[in-house]
Amino acid sequence: MGTDTSTSYTDFMGEVQHRIEAGTQAEAVRTTRAVLVTLGERVNEGGATDIASPLPMEVDRYLLAADHGQQFDFTEFVTRVHERLNYDDLDLESGYGRPGAIDESEATYRAKAVIALLEERVPGEDLANVASQLPDEFDDLFELADAEATPWEQG
Repeated sequence: MGTDTSTSYTDFMGEVQHRIEAGTQAEAVRTTRAVLVTLGERVNEGGATDIASPLPMEVDRYLLAADHGQQFDFTEFVTRVHERLNYDDLDLESGYGRPGAIDESEATYRAKAVIALLEERVPGEDLANVASQLPDEFDDLFELADAEATPWEQG
């Protein structure tokens, strides 16, 4: 796919929905937000801005609005994503429905799937800059991005 920076919001969410096998686009939105807000919290503001710039405006705000530069490990990253996936927040329009019961392994998979999509949409040096801010234990987050074959490509 390369670095096609003209990704629309609908296309982006459609791709997330496909990768996580979500029944609804709302679930894809919830997942994207959970992962990107958490990533935005972990990296510095410059890193968040680098990743956000090629993304659709409705997506980049998740990264940009986060409280940047927090220090936490990969386990805490997954915990935060997991909590956000399962949290029934009222600031989402009612059309987003109720959260599903998602366990931590599914939360981890979804985080990896969203990161892999970022790797396709964000120029390599920008994502590498962000990855370099993370301890080695975060390498797992990028494993699907580097995979020869991903679960969603195996029809």
